[in-house]
Amino acid sequence: MKHAFLTLLSFALLSSVASAQQTKVPTELDGLPLVFSEDFQKDRSRWEMTDDKAWEIKEETSGDASNKFLSLTTRISNYQPKVRSPHNIALIKDLQLSDLVITFRVRNTEDTGGHRDCCVFFCHADAEHFYYVHAGAVPDPHSGQIMIVDGAPRQAMTKNTNKIPWGKGWHQVKLVRRAETGEIKIYFDDMDKSVMEVNDSRFSKGRIGVGSFDDKNDFDDVAVYGR
Repeated sequence: MKHAFLTLLSFALLSSVASAQQTKVPTELDGLPLVFSEDFQKDRSRWEMTDDKAWEIKEETSGDASNKFLSLTTRISNYQPKVRSPHNIALIKDLQLSDLVITFRVRNTEDTGGHRDCCVFFCHADAEHFYYVHAGAVPDPHSGQIMIVDGAPRQAMTKNTNKIPWGKGWHQVKLVRRAETGEIKIYFDDMDKSVMEVNDSRFSKGRIGVGSFDDKNDFDDVAVYGR
């Protein structure tokens, strides 16, 4: 009897861990339908990287549970952009949106100081035309701003003074883009209060992705809503 009870208890605990690993992705967010989700448990075949060798799928284990995620392992990759802009970009294949919301988890794996960052890319037309958010730890004209690359070296569209509270663990990020108004908002951990926002309508549609200017990050649980 005791053995049977322990077996049932062990099964229940394992089931609980497995359930915790399966994050339910909402089918709608901020009025937009879910069009893409990625937890990297299989591979990275739905992504296009500016430098394939700078990225890999990693796995970590906690107790009896394991999880895979996308890891950016090189600070300065072999990709050298035509105009000054991020070196490390992973774009979702075959997806272009105008209105969109993207959410994901990110973990910075090397503290490089004030420009320690992750980036979110959107309305990406080509290597010289796109928006991105540089979620840098300490803001200055080249860090911690919403940026545009428009046939010239990246330029800040914001004058943000909010620091990004990077730590050793995972953080939640959300970006909102509304094409009609030009609205761009970025959220970091607090999903109710944006850390940066601006309005710009130069680019109306394009690809979406994640990455970094020149830092190392892990990414997981990407969800994209839009049309």
